[in-house]
Amino acid sequence: MNHSNPRQVTLLDTVRARGSVTVEQLADELGVTLQTVRRDVQRLADAGLLARFHGGVRVPVSTIENIAHPQRQMLHAEAKARIARAVAAQVPHDCSLILNIGTTTQAIAHALLRHRGLRVITNDLHVAHILASNAACEVTVAGGTVRARDRAVVGEATMDFIRQFKVDIALIGCSGIEQDGTVRDYDLREVKVAQAIIGQGREVWLAADASKFNRPAMVQVAPLAAIDRLFTNAEPPAPFPALLAQAQVRCDIA
Repeated sequence: MNHSNPRQVTLLDTVRARGSVTVEQLADELGVTLQTVRRDVQRLADAGLLARFHGGVRVPVSTIENIAHPQRQMLHAEAKARIARAVAAQVPHDCSLILNIGTTTQAIAHALLRHRGLRVITNDLHVAHILASNAACEVTVAGGTVRARDRAVVGEATMDFIRQFKVDIALIGCSGIEQDGTVRDYDLREVKVAQAIIGQGREVWLAADASKFNRPAMVQVAPLAAIDRLFTNAEPPAPFPALLAQAQVRCDIA
C-alpha cells in the first residue's frame, strides 16, 4: 500500500501503539468525521494492515500463534513498565506470589526488586533470573519442560508442582481478552499451567496492556469472573467496562 495520506499513517501508528482503538476514539483524535475514519480503516484493512471488529479496529494477529518472544519484549514496553509499577505498588512486603510466564510478568519482576520478604514461585526462567538479584526475595522455580523459545517451564510436572502451594497473589498475563469476556492464550500447555496458577491464588491478578483487548487467541484461560483485579494501561474499550463490572473485577489503570 502507498502511504501517501498522512492521516492514514497517523491512524495506523495510533492503532499499532495501542493495539486496539474504537472508531469514535480515532475520529476524536484525528479531528475528522466517523465516515472519514471508516473509509480510512477500510482501506487499511483491505491492505492487510489492520483488522476490524465491531465498533473498532486492532492490529492484525493470528489466533493460533503468538508473536516471537524477542519481539514481544519490545512491543508496548512502556505500557508494560507502567503496569509493572502499578502492580508492584499494590504488592505488600512479606507476601507470597506465583508469577506466570510472559514479558509483562518479567517487567513486574523488575518492579519488585526493592520488595522485602517475598516468596515467589514462577515457571518463567527469565522471572527467576531477575528476582534472584533481590537477596530479600526467595524464588522457587517450578519443575517441568523448558520451552526453548522463551524459557517457559510447562507441562504436567509443572502443573503438579504448582498445585502444592497456596499463595496470597496468583499473577498471570495473557495474549488476549475477547468480547465474550474470556481471557485467552495460544499454547494449550501454557494455558493449563496458567489455570493451575489461578487455582492456587487467594487473589488472582491479571496484567494486560491495552493491546490485549479484542485480541483473539485460540485457547481459553478463564472467564473474567475468575479474576479479582485487572491491571492495564488505558481505559478498556466497550464492551469491557460492562463485562468487568458484571464479573466484579477491579480495574487498575496505570
